[in-house]
Amino acid sequence: MSTSRAARLAPVIDMAEREEREAAKAFGQGQTQLAQAQTKLAELEQYLGDYQQQWMTQGSQGVSGDWLMNYQRFLTQLESAIGQQRRSVAWYENNLAKLRQQWQQRHARLEGLRKLVERYLQEARVAADKREQRLLDEFSQRLAGRPRND
Repeated sequence: MSTSRAARLAPVIDMAEREEREAAKAFGQGQTQLAQAQTKLAELEQYLGDYQQQWMTQGSQGVSGDWLMNYQRFLTQLESAIGQQRRSVAWYENNLAKLRQQWQQRHARLEGLRKLVERYLQEARVAADKREQRLLDEFSQRLAGRPRND
């Protein structure tokens, strides 16, 4: 009886395994996207540092008003891009946390189902062992009750 209960859960386990794999894949993709966003942010921040260093070098030699206005305009755009990229990184971090939670939930469900199936199979083994022992006991009693023909 318990074996059939375990067998009936096979399609449920298959579905849970598929859902867990899909969640793990989405989690991996989320990690990749976050890493890419963080890399882009680091590149923008590095570019800002380089551009500011250029200002220090150029500024010490004297600059025109046009150069200064262009520098400030570009610096404002670059800082805006960095702010946007920071928001993007924060979004990917939040998204990754959600994907991690989804994967953990699906993984826990799958493990719970596997433990349930194992319990059902263990119950079936115990029941089968008891049936076998009962049959052996009955057989032994019959043999013991038989007259011997020596």
